[in-house]
Amino acid sequence: MVDDLYASDAYNSLSIEGYCVSAELIERDKGPRLHIDKPMLRAWREDFAEKMREPGVAANATPSVYRGRNKGGRRDAVYRAQRHVHSTAVRARVESIAKELQATGRIVDPKRSKLEETSRDVLTQWQTVADILDSQGEIVLGDVRYFAKNLPRVQTDRERLAVQLVEHMRSRTSRI
Repeated sequence: MVDDLYASDAYNSLSIEGYCVSAELIERDKGPRLHIDKPMLRAWREDFAEKMREPGVAANATPSVYRGRNKGGRRDAVYRAQRHVHSTAVRARVESIAKELQATGRIVDPKRSKLEETSRDVLTQWQTVADILDSQGEIVLGDVRYFAKNLPRVQTDRERLAVQLVEHMRSRTSRI
């Protein structure tokens, strides 16, 4: 029974995708599935970069944080709701921030210490790059040090929302 349901489902799925479906193709489709997770992808990137370096191609598998990406991905439903004016998720966060600002006059975010630690690590890595380039007599050294010194100040999402809320409130009161 399960095999019949699988064959029927596989036939429908594969034919929708445009495959010429045969019993052989359905049997082949029953094979084990490869579950690719983030650590596996990271390992593949590192292996690929290493293989590229063997023939002399400059390649590096930098972690996403060094490329300016964060883990702040939103679930699809939240992302879609935030695109509209009446997002209950954003409203709840802003109200929470407004209450905290009103009560304490500042925002305390427990994620800040981890963000600052990551920022220090990134700056240390950029300093290491600058030192390596300096030892090699590279001309771009000043650019690297300038870039590292002028990275934007770190802010958590809560802190960024708080700044936007304060600016919004100031602009509203200046119009009155």
